[in-house]
Amino acid sequence: MPKYAHPDRRPAVVTGASSGIGAETVKALAAAGHPVALGARRLEVCEALAAEIRNGGGEAVAHQLDMTDDASVEDFSAKVAADLGDIEVVISNAGALAPGKLAEISSERLTSELDLNLVGAHRLIRTFVPGMIERQRGDIVFVSSDVVVRPRPFMAGYSAGKWGLEGMVGALQMELEGTGVRASVVRPGPTWSDIGNEWDPEDAAFVLNEWVRFGLARHPHFLKAKAQADAIATVVSAPRGVHLNLIEVNPEAPVTTQEQAK
Repeated sequence: MPKYAHPDRRPAVVTGASSGIGAETVKALAAAGHPVALGARRLEVCEALAAEIRNGGGEAVAHQLDMTDDASVEDFSAKVAADLGDIEVVISNAGALAPGKLAEISSERLTSELDLNLVGAHRLIRTFVPGMIERQRGDIVFVSSDVVVRPRPFMAGYSAGKWGLEGMVGALQMELEGTGVRASVVRPGPTWSDIGNEWDPEDAAFVLNEWVRFGLARHPHFLKAKAQADAIATVVSAPRGVHLNLIEVNPEAPVTTQEQAK
């Protein structure tokens, strides 16, 4: 293998792999030939998806993962390395949010959101990136959100976590300069996923109406999670020497005819 080529076999880790963007990313990477390791708290869902990939001729394993727990991340790392070998690709996707006014939510809840959405990503960096640096290659991709450029009301903890995430990754990119390791951000716009499914319907309707009030819902079209997964697969498939450091993936407004516009 040439020094600066990708190896033929590139095992990949996907966190938050039980649904939404994470589950679709698992499928996209497996279809591209990556052995995949699925991590999430809902292990039974991940195991079913891993079995589906194996039945289709791919290579996949699943282990329970709690991104808010140091020991869980370390245990997950050891297990997936034993299963698949050195991890070449890490997708930091796990995240959560809940609606609420910033002046009313507890500091404990705010801290828990930041722990998952920001500190959890650092746990992955600390666990997987040193080995990548030693091997002088690897990709770590962070799934952000367009709340970084368009913060949304009643989601302040999530907005703060994603702002912090992109700041942390920006620093990481400079620190990795010249190591052969690439840190990238995929920044989704409005996308259908399981996030928010557990919200009270009245709370969800209120939040969405407030988005409209502040001009944050320019049109009703949301992307399917597969669109974000395809972007992630594109990032990690770029040849060495090419760094897709930030990709924004947004829905395009439905085509409006002249008659409709009147």
